Amino acid sequence: MPTLTIEPVAVPLRQDTEGVVRVGDSRVLLELVVRAFRRGATPESIVQSYETLKLADVYTVLAYCLTHQEQVDAYMRRCDDESDELRRRIEAAQSTRSDLRERLMQRAKAMASA
Repeated sequence: MPTLTIEPVAVPLRQDTEGVVRVGDSRVLLELVVRAFRRGATPESIVQSYETLKLADVYTVLAYCLTHQEQVDAYMRRCDDESDELRRRIEAAQSTRSDLRERLMQRAKAMASA
């Protein structure tokens, strides 16, 4: 009977200097893969959406995420918190430009009538 050599498989995740986790050799964020999977996407459809991903990497990452769900959930919450904070800062910086649309519309009208 042929034997099967069982070897451990490294999880294709890497963390950059900012603490952002990316999948395989791609620049695709872990949270994008996890969110797609949680919305019902298959590994195959995830790879179709992000062509730099490898199917085996997506399956391995999803297996890791299912096995380490608490850790992944904590990471996802941190990503959401950081995203919310960035959105608040951007909105606060843009709130000082509340009259920008009006000024641009006035300028466009002036240019059209000239």
